[in-house]
Amino acid sequence: MPLSLCILETDILPPDLAERYDGYAAMFIRLFDTVSIDVTFSVFNVVNGEYPADGTRFDAYLITGSKADSFGTEPWILRLKEYVQERYHRGDTLLGVCFGHQLLALALGGVAERAAGGWGLGVQRFDIVQSYAWQSPPLQDVSLIVSHQDQVTSLPPNAQCVASSDYCPHAVFVLDDRVLGVQGHPEFTPDYAYQLLVKRQSSFSPERYEQAVTSLERSHQGQVIAQWMLNFILERSKVRSIT
Repeated sequence: MPLSLCILETDILPPDLAERYDGYAAMFIRLFDTVSIDVTFSVFNVVNGEYPADGTRFDAYLITGSKADSFGTEPWILRLKEYVQERYHRGDTLLGVCFGHQLLALALGGVAERAAGGWGLGVQRFDIVQSYAWQSPPLQDVSLIVSHQDQVTSLPPNAQCVASSDYCPHAVFVLDDRVLGVQGHPEFTPDYAYQLLVKRQSSFSPERYEQAVTSLERSHQGQVIAQWMLNFILERSKVRSIT
């Protein structure tokens, strides 16, 4: 039986990017389709107020990235935080990427804020500092495409750091074996990351921009992280079926 994944999409791409890349939910679906685990997807754009009907259950809920700040006070962000807290207290499996990673940390007692070191851009390497069975295939470090000016600066109580770098100490975390947050973007392609850099070029120094563009020539393990994410969900769904 396939896993059921609810994707809570937290952004709407501008028309020129949407025409080529659709949106973040579509990027994740394309990525997960490369992993040999059967998954069905249900997409809800929470910026537009879309949520699953009451009583609908999924094996996991994935919160995507967004240009918004996870600590923002827009009504849709506050509602999403409440929804995440409700799902957590019901025992559901939750995953978040970039904005979603930060929002999970905030909703569950951590801190997310502007990064003191400025933007994280391009392909960045992170050391794996904690290993679990779902991290298969195993890696000692992982490279991911990143694009963020905020980050988690304090983990929720009892959360464990899984991957770290000097710039981003809490790049991946887990909580209670059913919450997984990833700061990087496994769903991004180098081409999409480049288009974002071009759009935001005025926000960076010329040197920082060129470094980020050049870094996109390096390999990244987005597909491995996708495998880990589905392994994480699968492991948790087996535990739930037993209990």
